[in-house]
Amino acid sequence: MPARDPVSLREIAGSATGLTGVIWTLQEGGDLNANLVRFEGGRGVEEHVNDEVDVLIVGISGSGTVSVDGEAYPVSNGTVVFVPRGATRSTRAAPEDFAYLSVHRRRGPLQIRGWASRDG
Repeated sequence: MPARDPVSLREIAGSATGLTGVIWTLQEGGDLNANLVRFEGGRGVEEHVNDEVDVLIVGISGSGTVSVDGEAYPVSNGTVVFVPRGATRSTRAAPEDFAYLSVHRRRGPLQIRGWASRDG
């Protein structure tokens, strides 16, 4: 498979004001799945069990928290968190918007359930 043109995830995240959830997906990744996920301040993905694949979460813009088995890890641009298969995980944006890249072995369609807000 030929190499694809580079993509600026920071530019995509920066131009996605008002959008939440998956805002970009690697279309032809073969056995690799990569999704750029964005949430507005205080929002994120509810706690759930990651029972299918190991996942790398890479901070792209803003900041937030990734919780793995009850341990909270601050994530910002360039920070990587490894989430092993079988772990409980969640993500939440800090007061500002938060975008991260989720990378894992390909599986079925991504289904993200979001949180309303910190106060809600």
